[in-house]
Amino acid sequence: VQLQASGGGLVQAGGSLRLSCRAFRRANWLIGWFRQAVGKEREFVASITWNLGTTNYADSVKGRFTISRDNAKSTVDLQMNSLKPEDRAVYYCAARRNAGTVTFPGSYDSWGQGTLVTVSS
Repeated sequence: VQLQASGGGLVQAGGSLRLSCRAFRRANWLIGWFRQAVGKEREFVASITWNLGTTNYADSVKGRFTISRDNAKSTVDLQMNSLKPEDRAVYYCAARRNAGTVTFPGSYDSWGQGTLVTVSS
């Protein structure tokens, strides 16, 4: 599965950004967003299943980020509101063949290139 992420940029704390991941739609696939800050491990942000649209979020982003899919466009978006300086990272989208509540990066099969999100304080 080829993935293409876009939408990163610079925003002030409290602002919003919308990331988009273009992915070939396949039933029973899981699409996740991850992020990696400088000097830190890659961490799970959110995921959604193509078929049912079931979502899962990291505690650190619950209530601020929303993941959604557009089947017609074959995109999975991550709407990020109330951004904080600690949200600064390179964000990646990834795909996994079998859907489920999976947060471990190593369980995903395909990765897109990252997109940088910078939040100024």
